[in-house]
Amino acid sequence: MTGMLKKTILALSRPMTPKPTHIQPRLQSLPNIKSVLFDIYGTLFISAAGDIGVDTAVDNHQAFQAALHAVGLPALGGAELLKEAIEAEHRRKRAQGIDFPEVDIVAIWRQVLVGLMPETTLTDERLQQLALEYELRSNPVWPMPGLAALLAGLKSKGMTMGLISNAQFYTPLLLEAFLQKPLQTIGFDEDLCIFSYQVGEAKPSPRLFELAVTRLARFGIKTDEILYIGNDMLKDVWPASQVGLRTALFAGDARSLRLREDDPRCQGLQPDLIVKNLPDLLQVCGN
Repeated sequence: MTGMLKKTILALSRPMTPKPTHIQPRLQSLPNIKSVLFDIYGTLFISAAGDIGVDTAVDNHQAFQAALHAVGLPALGGAELLKEAIEAEHRRKRAQGIDFPEVDIVAIWRQVLVGLMPETTLTDERLQQLALEYELRSNPVWPMPGLAALLAGLKSKGMTMGLISNAQFYTPLLLEAFLQKPLQTIGFDEDLCIFSYQVGEAKPSPRLFELAVTRLARFGIKTDEILYIGNDMLKDVWPASQVGLRTALFAGDARSLRLREDDPRCQGLQPDLIVKNLPDLLQVCGN
C-alpha cells in the first residue's frame, strides 16, 4: 500500500519554485548545535497553500470530486462537509481542554463518506488513497531547493535530525517519495519524528516540542544544543522558544512565510537565525 501511495505522489506532483520574500537573511555561527529539528510544510516543502491542507481547511469541490473518482467512488458533492467535519472535531477537542487540536484525516474522511455513501465499503487503505488524492490536488507540494543537499550535509556532520510538524499519515510518505529514501536512511531519527495527527495536538502547542526535548535528553542533548527551523513565527518560532530551543525562521518562500506581527506572542520575539536558502544552515550549524 505504501508503495502505491508513493507512486500517486510522484504522478500528481509537479515542480514549483519559491516566491521571493523581502526579508533579509540573518546568519550567525551556532557551533554547539547537536540536533536540528524541522517543520515540513513551507520549510522543507514548497506548499501551494503555505501549510498542510488540513490546517487551511480548503473547501475545494473540484479536488473533492476528482479524488472520489480516482478511487472509484461516485463524484458527489460534499467538499464543504469535509471542512465542517474538521471544524466540528476541533470544537469537540477544545471543549475537552485541548487548545490546539489536531484531527486524523482518515477518520474525518470516513465520517464524511459514511454520511454520503452509507452502503459503500470503506477500508482504511481506500480512505488513505482518497485522502492523499485530495491533498495532492488541493495543496500541491514540492521539495524546497537545496533540501537534499542540506539533509545529506547535516547527516555527514553527524547531526541528530528530527521533524516536528503539523502532519497527516501521508506527510512522511511525501518526503520519502521525493527523496527516494526512507526517513531513517535520509538521517531522521524515528523517535524524533513528531507528527500532530499522532499526538492529537497541533502546533503551536508546546507539547510537540516538549516531547522532542524529553527524547533528545536521552541522547544527552540539552535544549540550547537544539535548533528548530520553521516558516511561521507563531507555530514554529514561538513554541520552540517557549521550551528553550534555538530557533531559525525560514523566509525563503512568500507563500508560506508567516511573520504574525499582530499576534502578541510574536511581538518582540526574535529567532536566532533567518534563513532564505536551506543549505545555508550547513555553514552555521555545528563544527
